[in-house]
Amino acid sequence: MKYLVLIEEDEDGNFIAECPTLPGCISEGKTRTEATLNIKDAIKGYLSSLKKHNEPIPPSIHEEVIEVNA
Repeated sequence: MKYLVLIEEDEDGNFIAECPTLPGCISEGKTRTEATLNIKDAIKGYLSSLKKHNEPIPPSIHEEVIEVNA
């Protein structure tokens, strides 16, 4: 499954990763790579919890990047 993840660097230089499709699914890391690995684990845990509680699993996203000349 694929989910959109937003990664931003905070004022301390840490990277915060958030999955908007899964409310409250947030993680962090000292590097972008670490934050990416951590959010993958967080998403797996979130989905596991949804399954355990018989909650619906949000569908995968289908993403396209559109480039425009401004």
